[in-house]
Amino acid sequence: GAMSVDSITDLDDNHSRLLEALQLSLPAEAQSKKEKARDKKLSLNPIYRQVPRLVDSCCQHLEKHGLQTVGIFRVGSSKKRVRQLREEFDRGVDVVLDEEHSIHDVAALLKEFLRDMPDPLLTRELYTPFINTLLLEPDEQLSTLQLLIYLLPPCNCDTLHRLLQFLSTVAGHAEDTRDKDGQEITGNKMTSLNLATIFGPNLLHKQKSTDKEFSVQSSARAEESTAIIAVVQKMIENYETLFMV
Repeated sequence: GAMSVDSITDLDDNHSRLLEALQLSLPAEAQSKKEKARDKKLSLNPIYRQVPRLVDSCCQHLEKHGLQTVGIFRVGSSKKRVRQLREEFDRGVDVVLDEEHSIHDVAALLKEFLRDMPDPLLTRELYTPFINTLLLEPDEQLSTLQLLIYLLPPCNCDTLHRLLQFLSTVAGHAEDTRDKDGQEITGNKMTSLNLATIFGPNLLHKQKSTDKEFSVQSSARAEESTAIIAVVQKMIENYETLFMV
């Protein structure tokens, strides 16, 4: 059936606050039939692809301007400018990110948004199942990850697809290449492992630590951290398969 976004928020589930936190995207302009058909294929959500404006805007900006930036997501940003951008998105301002915005500021904003969600994108409820996929045979791991993704709320699922698509694109530009004239194009050095190391703890965790960062406090925590990174790396490298219905 035809359900509105409002009625979904009213559903009696534990994740309604997450839905509210995601600041659902609405189509900015009328789409062509072809685009609508494509979105239907990509989304498990019967209403509309629900990706927060902030996530989609940051991904688009970085895909356009940042794929050749060495060490993207590792280089420091201006805390003041990031806070200002964040406040504009929070107020519902139609923020247009262009080449004037620092790539590192936009990258930091995307990381912050995912880190500060009330419930992580892959949800606390599914933390243990996601980690335990590593105990399975390799050929079973992907099919099990796919089933777990189907259990995510639609907005989480759509947002995860957009994010993994973006991270896969970044990883595809990690190595140095040459253009048609033989000139060297420097890669961004951000392999799927590097990206999973940065994003994994923000997407998959059981609880926030006091400083809002994932900190390794013991050998058990270190093992857990390694498992998180391995799961997210597998998702980045196989995102197309994972979202193929």
